[in-house]
Amino acid sequence: MLNTLITSKTRVRLLVKFFLNPSMKAYLRQLADEFGESTNSVRIELNRLTEAGLLESYAEGNTIMYQAKESYPLYPELKSIVTKITGIDKVVEDVIQRLGSLDKAYLVGDYAKGIDSGIIEVVLVGEKVEEKILKELINRAEILIARKIEYQIFNDAKFNVYVKENQTPLLVLWNKLMK
Repeated sequence: MLNTLITSKTRVRLLVKFFLNPSMKAYLRQLADEFGESTNSVRIELNRLTEAGLLESYAEGNTIMYQAKESYPLYPELKSIVTKITGIDKVVEDVIQRLGSLDKAYLVGDYAKGIDSGIIEVVLVGEKVEEKILKELINRAEILIARKIEYQIFNDAKFNVYVKENQTPLLVLWNKLMK
């Protein structure tokens, strides 16, 4: 959908990468390799987004790093658009909030890294998550967002072990305390 509004596929990929996970930092060559594009095409789009104020850049040694500029006036709206386009907002609405005694939900995997791979990985933390309801809700959400959703359920202790063993980025989707 964003591709119809923004004709540069590289720009769309950069927006998804940086606004899906605002703490994401990346550099030119890394992005070019990840996208399978030339460094020149990625550089042009990085420069445009930086000049527009959507991204900020800074030197880290000899490397220029890029990151979403959270102080950008339209930052919340852009983040919201990206989460809606990737379907993550539907996962939160239609799946997570209807499950027994759920304490936390995290986005992990490619989407947590800002990569729109088509597979949304979610980690749910709670003691009595209704797995039967979860499967039904995930099936409906997958149809709505046209993406595969994979999930894992942990209690607090097993979640702590998972975090230590996997060293993967975690984005909070939902937290009982945020309600």
